[in-house]
Amino acid sequence: MIYLDNAASTAMHEEIVKEMLPYFCEHYGNPSSIHKIGRVAHNAIHNARKKIASLINAEPEEILLTSGGTESNNAALYGIAYSKKGNHIITSSIEHEAILEPCKQLEKEGFKITYLSVDNQGLVNPDDVKKNISYDTCLVSIMFANNEVGTIQPIEKISKICRQKQVAFHSDAVQAIGKTLIDVKKLNTDLLSISGHKIYGPKGVGALYVKKGLEIIPFILGGGQENGLRSGTENVASVVGLGKACLLAKENFEQNISYLKKLRDILASKIIVEIPHVTYNGHQTQRIPNNAHFTFFGVNGEDLIIKLDENGIAASTGSACSVMTQKASHVLQAMGFSHEKITGSLRLTVGLNNTEEEIIKTVEIIKNVVKELREVSPFKAKYGF
Repeated sequence: MIYLDNAASTAMHEEIVKEMLPYFCEHYGNPSSIHKIGRVAHNAIHNARKKIASLINAEPEEILLTSGGTESNNAALYGIAYSKKGNHIITSSIEHEAILEPCKQLEKEGFKITYLSVDNQGLVNPDDVKKNISYDTCLVSIMFANNEVGTIQPIEKISKICRQKQVAFHSDAVQAIGKTLIDVKKLNTDLLSISGHKIYGPKGVGALYVKKGLEIIPFILGGGQENGLRSGTENVASVVGLGKACLLAKENFEQNISYLKKLRDILASKIIVEIPHVTYNGHQTQRIPNNAHFTFFGVNGEDLIIKLDENGIAASTGSACSVMTQKASHVLQAMGFSHEKITGSLRLTVGLNNTEEEIIKTVEIIKNVVKELREVSPFKAKYGF
């Protein structure tokens, strides 16, 4: 199987698995216990926290451990919303459901949510952020990089506006971590979400960067772990895995980016040149290096996914978290895509385990599958397939 759905999840790195294993059966203590076995687990979490912080140039005490990107996003939104600093939140129309669904809930509770539009490349205009901030705005939340089309937002400009207006700024960086440089001190962000399984670490673990001095209200209460911000016995093995994943991402950053970009560019260029009636979606240059998003006109994206799967290629039309809803992509709708362009979309996301040979083989298979589907397409006459 050629796996080209690395935006949905990645294969765990062997070094990360090896690092985690002792914390299942050997170092199994509760980190809150004061005996030696507990202290070993506590120290493992402390060391992992330092590695996570180092990847984004944060301080270890600014890292709040969570169960993943969804919890991190929820913790940021509810944590600020319930701090009673205002009842207005600004976000974008192309956010992940882990932002949009909490926003819908907050609307039901009386909060006003402003959903900013994007251009046809998926970019938020920083001026729109500035125009919509009001006296009761408590939070701006704009994703770092889009999970479907890969477009990277002008985070530094948006963050600067929020600083000037004294409004907290959060960014969902789940897709961006390890694929673009993130320095929270330079960006001056207040909150930033991370997930382990997007960077070759374990599923079910993540982190929320919370800038020192920023007050957020916890929404998981209990024994007071994580400085009272997220109660519950820590998932030690997975936290260790996340720490190792962040360490490897930092140590191999330049090499990883170069390799991913090379594979992605081969894939994109060959598809654009060798297959007619195709568009390459998202920002052409301001995008994460592993993402390639296309529209194949005259082809249904779901049919394409099924056919590719039959031919040994794992791909997607968009977010794995929303595929069960069977709704048209809200991201592509927000970008102004026609129904035809949305239904013919395909997201291919390369990973460090892919090879150039796999990419070349993939293009050949896509060419044949698209040709086959176009033979029975109702748009055959329109495009002259």
